[in-house]
Amino acid sequence: MSRRRTCALVLSLLLLVLGGAGQAQAVGYRYWSFWDLAGGKWTYATQGPSTARPSDGDVQGFRFAVSADSQDASKPRGHADFASICAKTPAQAGHKRVALVIDSGTTADAPGGETPPAPRTVCARVPADATTAEALATVAKPLRYDTNALLCAIAGYPGTGCGEQVATSRTAPPTTAKADADAKDNGKDNADATSEPARHGPSLGLLAGVVAVAALGGAAVWQTRRRRP
Repeated sequence: MSRRRTCALVLSLLLLVLGGAGQAQAVGYRYWSFWDLAGGKWTYATQGPSTARPSDGDVQGFRFAVSADSQDASKPRGHADFASICAKTPAQAGHKRVALVIDSGTTADAPGGETPPAPRTVCARVPADATTAEALATVAKPLRYDTNALLCAIAGYPGTGCGEQVATSRTAPPTTAKADADAKDNGKDNADATSEPARHGPSLGLLAGVVAVAALGGAAVWQTRRRRP
């Protein structure tokens, strides 16, 4: 085996190790994210639904999906506007109307054995000081929360699980502890977000693979030199 062919083999093996490591580290959270519609665009809500107090005419959305953080989160799908969602709900003194978009996501993001309901829109008419969580409770029961007040299920979906970490096949994004906390906190009541610390630097598997490839390359070069007359 020539030195050139040996180097090419070592480089190919090293690329395989590095490429596989990026996917092995990819993780996300399966949860309901909370959104505000402003200027026709969805923006990730800065408060949880139990503290947000929308005004009459606001449009808010919920999307169930697996996301790594707030930058990666999937937005509610479809067209949404207050006039069409609340067209059949007349105004009432002392109350407000909030248009809600509830998108249960795709089969790919669903927990095993569950089928996501079709996306739907609904108009909640609630007292003027009501929170988004109270508005949601009037139109999408049963709601389910965990002990940290994280919103786990809307209209009974999903039946199990709550903000659990899920392995994904996409390349791992540069995750930080704050981004992980944002992902789990969006949808909470007043509780603080908790998440595992971010993992920076190469994994043990990656280092072991690099060492193995380096050792293989060294052995091949040694064999090449040994065979020379």
